Amino acid sequence: MLTSIKNDKVKNWRKLHNRKDREKSGTFLIEGFHLIEEAIKSNWDIHEIIYQDGVELPEWIGEKNVVEVDQKVFQHITQTKSPQGIAAVLGFNRQEKVSGKLYLLLDRIQDPGNLGTIIRTADAAGFDAVILGEGTVDLYNDKTIRATQGSIFHIPVIQENLFEQIPNLKKDGFSIWASALTNSKNYHTIKTNSKVALILGNEGAGINPKLLELADEIVKIPIYGKAESLNVSIAAGILMYHLKG
Repeated sequence: MLTSIKNDKVKNWRKLHNRKDREKSGTFLIEGFHLIEEAIKSNWDIHEIIYQDGVELPEWIGEKNVVEVDQKVFQHITQTKSPQGIAAVLGFNRQEKVSGKLYLLLDRIQDPGNLGTIIRTADAAGFDAVILGEGTVDLYNDKTIRATQGSIFHIPVIQENLFEQIPNLKKDGFSIWASALTNSKNYHTIKTNSKVALILGNEGAGINPKLLELADEIVKIPIYGKAESLNVSIAAGILMYHLKG
């Protein structure tokens, strides 16, 4: 059992709180029984499972590489307010290509909770992939992962330059939809193709105007009350379910 926060292994786990160290090692940290079970079910690369002394390990852990630590060490590496006493180090899932007919493209989403919720909703709506453009918050941020509720392990999420990706999607027969308020049409008035890539933009600034120029359709969700706008994750849900339907 590891009992010192000065242990090299413990120091390396703690470093995974930082994006730079995650990218350097190609690994990230997750916490809680549900996320770990979803990662195992989805056959993700699990380097090791860390559990606090006294925590009973479920059978589905199997023959994984398991490390026991005391409460002080677990508190040192945890990022949750009420930890369950179990965490895991996983390898990045570096997918280069995706396939399917419905893609979600995200331009500079900044809030990790929004990103995680959007990924969870894309999974629920049966989208085939999420493509993160440059400037989007880190996929492996702890808050992002928790907000996905395990959907990060179910749906392909890749990082690409959207200015390069969109012309390729057009060549492949995709219609490009972009969500914006200006020069836009109500989403339910537009005929949908069988292959659609939907772009959603930054919470404050929206989609980069140069990306908007690449869109085939600029769509909006009508506001019937006095709210100025919808949260980006809510807008994503409405439009994805419409396209799936």
